[in-house]
Amino acid sequence: MRTISRREFLDQSKQAGLGLAAGVTILGNPQSVGAAPANEKIVLAAIGAGGRATALAGGFMERGDCQYAFICDPDTGRAAALAKSVAGTSKPPKAVQDFRTILDEKSVDAVIVATPDHWHAPAAVFACRAGKDVYVEKPATHSCWEGRKMVEAARKYKRIVQVGTQNRSAPYNIEAKAYLASGKLGKIHFCRIYNQKEWANFKQQPDRDPPKGLNWDLWNGPAPEAHYNPTLHGGWHHLWRYSGGDIANDASHQIDLARWLLGVDYPKSVYSTGGRFHEAGAAETPDTQVALYDFDGLLVSFDLTLYTPYMLKISPQIRESLTEYPYWPQCATRIEIYGSDGLMIVGRHGGGWQVFDRPKRELPVVKAQGNGKFPDPEHKENFVRSIRARTLPSADVEEGHRTALWIHYANISYRLGGQKLAIDAKTEQIVGNPEAMKLFKREYRPPYVIPEEV
Repeated sequence: MRTISRREFLDQSKQAGLGLAAGVTILGNPQSVGAAPANEKIVLAAIGAGGRATALAGGFMERGDCQYAFICDPDTGRAAALAKSVAGTSKPPKAVQDFRTILDEKSVDAVIVATPDHWHAPAAVFACRAGKDVYVEKPATHSCWEGRKMVEAARKYKRIVQVGTQNRSAPYNIEAKAYLASGKLGKIHFCRIYNQKEWANFKQQPDRDPPKGLNWDLWNGPAPEAHYNPTLHGGWHHLWRYSGGDIANDASHQIDLARWLLGVDYPKSVYSTGGRFHEAGAAETPDTQVALYDFDGLLVSFDLTLYTPYMLKISPQIRESLTEYPYWPQCATRIEIYGSDGLMIVGRHGGGWQVFDRPKRELPVVKAQGNGKFPDPEHKENFVRSIRARTLPSADVEEGHRTALWIHYANISYRLGGQKLAIDAKTEQIVGNPEAMKLFKREYRPPYVIPEEV
């Protein structure tokens, strides 16, 4: 199978919109609301100015057809630093502390949301209501309920909302999906998703005054009120009030990719167990977690470990190579798809995919393979073209929401001591379990509230 080059992919996407969302227009007249003319730059505002926001800003600016007007962050120092880094333009962006103050700016076409997880959905909903398109980092949501509200807001206000799950825009993953669709792997009844790395626990620190320039109330946002504490500020990935642990942070990429490749949405039931076994500390989310998702004729498992430094995330060298593959037995972020006619292993973010037949003399037999680079440029390309054409992007908010549901269902099961949850695909709710439904939606702290009617 021949690997598609980046140039070929970008040329094809101009015509087909990735093929996966081609022709799905969200406006009757693409020029009627917020469609940026092809000869004009798309004006962006960053919501969040941390490491991922900085990487995204560099990528969008490199395109030449995007311009940042505002950099927003509760930490004025971070906002100013990112604004300075993209200031080499005709119109340097302004550093702003509260993103809500710029939502009515008519010049802004889209916002780039790269905040902690608990702000993803509120920021996206507020932006949609203000008539802005949205690129929002993964995971799309912090709870099951708010994901549906994001979808409702995107559709009601006819906004493009792209989730930062880049693997859906990777040519090599599109090839892998086509291979599975062709039936060459045979009947598929089992898939394993892995997320294994090293992430140490951390100590609980005392409350103190927030650092100069940080609006702590805004950073804390919809989460329960709390005094500033560096444990909250720095350890948010592993605290339920802000995130869902590494199944949400990092594994959201693998879960989304596996779900897309398999072509499945809502599991019939979800079960998850594990614990914080390795080190004591302030972290609440597990360092060891297993989840099982049950479908008709298909079982999907998820394995997480955070004390395993010998497991290797896909290196920059392999991400940018068209010929090298990860060492699969110790690839920290691999997906294994077991068919009756072969085993497909897929690596995210440029890891490629290979299909293995029965070994000969204990040596691997590769039946098919495909490779490609880290698809960040392709994902931005898809977002920009979706804005101009008013067509659904490759990682539309509906897909991001459904993937996030897998994460939240697993965490709800885990937090309830490993209860098996029955899922109603029509309502997305957990059936016959009021205790689980208490975790379906968070309590929002005013004024940072997503309304029932978006």
